[in-house]
Parts: sequence; structure tokens; C-alpha cells
Amino acid sequence: MQVTELAAMTTTTDAEQSRSLRVLDVRELWEVQLAPMPDAVHIPMGEITSRYAELDPELTWVCVCHHGMRSMQVAMYLQRLGFEHLYNLTGGIDAWSHQVDPSIPRY
Repeated sequence: MQVTELAAMTTTTDAEQSRSLRVLDVRELWEVQLAPMPDAVHIPMGEITSRYAELDPELTWVCVCHHGMRSMQVAMYLQRLGFEHLYNLTGGIDAWSHQVDPSIPRY
């Protein structure tokens, strides 16, 4: 998913869609503190195997990291566990900051 698509989805007035869409930030805590993704659930990639049960598989999850590689791996892992509604945010928080919200620091 492109960052502009996610931005459009998060500003939609479609209540059903906005209730079912969640962002999963798999970056390390220091990265999240430096450049937070608005309204994201934070589970670092290294903890996903022990914490995936915290995620509702019925929701639509958009996985995000710095540039999109870690989040792609997490999305593939969750898919193997039976999650069906998954996206990877292409370009990660870096692209989000560059194209959607320049107030978020780039690193």
C-alpha cells in the first residue's frame, strides 16, 4: 500500500472502514519515539512471535517500519498465521514523512 492510499483511508468518513483499519508499527522503541506513526499499535518485529495474539485477525492491518522491509516480513509472518487482511506500507515511515506528514522527523 502506498502512503497516499493509507492517508486517504485514515481520513475517510466511512465509519466501518475506519473502525476495521489499524496500523502495526514494527520498529524499535527508539525509532517510534523519534518519528511516531499516528495511532499505530507498536509491537517491535523481534517481539511479534510472542505478541501476535494481541492483534485481531479480523481487522485490516497495515504494517509499517522505517522503509518497508521489516514490515513486509512481519506481514508475511502474520499471513502464515491466518491473518487475511494485511498490507505493507511501501516506503515506511520515511515515505509517510516525505509525502504525507513532513512534521514527522526523517532519520
